[in-house]
Amino acid sequence: MAEVRLHQVNKVYQGRTPSPKAWWEFWKSSSVPSQVHIVKNAELKIKDGEFVVLVGPSGCGKSTTLRMIAGLEDATSGEIVIGDRVVNNVSPKERDIAMVFQSYALYPHMTVFENMAFGLRLRNLPNHEIETAVKQASELLGLDKLLQRKPKELSGGQRQRVAMGRAIVRKPQVYLMDEPLSNLDAKLRVQMRAELQKMHRRLGVTTVYVTHDQVEAMTLGDRIVIMKDGIIQQADSPLNLYERPSNLYVAGFIGTPSMNFIPVTLQDGELVASGFRVPLPEDRKAEVAAYNGKALVLGLRPTDLTDDPSALTMQANVDVIEPLGSENYLYCTVGKDLVAARVDGRSSVRAGDSVTLGFKPEQFHLFDAASEQAISHARSGKSEGA
Repeated sequence: MAEVRLHQVNKVYQGRTPSPKAWWEFWKSSSVPSQVHIVKNAELKIKDGEFVVLVGPSGCGKSTTLRMIAGLEDATSGEIVIGDRVVNNVSPKERDIAMVFQSYALYPHMTVFENMAFGLRLRNLPNHEIETAVKQASELLGLDKLLQRKPKELSGGQRQRVAMGRAIVRKPQVYLMDEPLSNLDAKLRVQMRAELQKMHRRLGVTTVYVTHDQVEAMTLGDRIVIMKDGIIQQADSPLNLYERPSNLYVAGFIGTPSMNFIPVTLQDGELVASGFRVPLPEDRKAEVAAYNGKALVLGLRPTDLTDDPSALTMQANVDVIEPLGSENYLYCTVGKDLVAARVDGRSSVRAGDSVTLGFKPEQFHLFDAASEQAISHARSGKSEGA
């Protein structure tokens, strides 16, 4: 096992020269980028044995970051360290890592045993060592009764376990996983998440996992690294990301439904929005006193905004109701703003109703509208140490 460190890592792709056919379109455009900056000054330390998830929308740089750690992409600048070695100029096969891809990448003509043993045979290990390693990995993943089957005889979940087993038998310092569950159906993904958690507890190997699914990230990661436009926005524990997001992007990315954002202005100790005004609690006035008269953004989790009026309230018109059995989500209009609120599944509220939504004074976040950085967090929970 080993820790992984990224120090000021950048990845820049050089732009292509336009073809003669496309020259006119390029000439008409105001500017033609000569390069594309995919990963920007990535600074990250992954502890030995830690399970870290890189998450963000398509194109944010998370898979490129993983591929640079693997050696499948060269870093344009910066250092990548695995264990005690700078590996920028080390070939992928010499980095002592194992990668699991989105596609299973199994050899169709080989059995499960042969697929899992393939990498070990390339290293010319003795047969008895190969058999022992495959047996241990297959028992861990519940594949011991499937070793003589070929990939076409397996379900999607079984094929993904074989792909993971092929990585496990190598006993590398680091596992790298690039959206390995994205091809599975919803129920199977839940099952495979549990398998991954058990596997990591048993093996304790440093793991870097890429996904665009925030639920996957929250349930698997010891720490989550949220990326946007090639920049690491925040790297923290799941609880801290949820309760202490560093900016509007992180706050909106984590949580389903996402956090409500309501433009407000701080005026003499009150938050003034288009459809309501509420006084700030005394213990939070000093924290935001410097922002008096400035544009802010009020952040409220739908789970903290209910139809049970409490200290702070707002009037809302219900547009849509999403019933989920034990609870309903109301999608409402408050002045000029749209908000989501959670209510009891047996609530009598109907679409078109006018309701009073309430939230407790300690349950909201405030962000600077200009910089989008957090300036005050909810007090509803206890944060973990990063």
